[in-house]
Amino acid sequence: MEFIYRVLATAVAVWVATFLPGINLTSTSKPAEIGTLVGIALIFGLVNLVLKPVMKIVGCVFYILTLGLFGLVVNGLLLMLTSYIAGRLHLPFEVTGFWPAFWGAIVIAVTSFVLTIPLHIRHITKHRHRGDR
Repeated sequence: MEFIYRVLATAVAVWVATFLPGINLTSTSKPAEIGTLVGIALIFGLVNLVLKPVMKIVGCVFYILTLGLFGLVVNGLLLMLTSYIAGRLHLPFEVTGFWPAFWGAIVIAVTSFVLTIPLHIRHITKHRHRGDR
């Protein structure tokens, strides 16, 4: 159930990011748009799951030198890769360049975090109750 909630939260976050110039979702109907958003959320989650740890290890020095700000660049690049994969899968989602991807990744991260706060609270309270026993 938590997985579904996270995917839906990411789909909503991607939808919010489409209000930025350069991030386009061109579905022809609302059901198609929702399906595309869920598909993009799944692709983005998979790309992050597989490539983000590798990029953190490879770019460790850059993360340290930039005090973690390099992570914003990585997130933008991962969103661009998601757009490329979506295009190969014929999903109507496009990121037109690095800067839209950069800002879109920030919007997606913040929106996803806010939407998943209930999950974070649930985990915190679950661990507190375990510690009280």
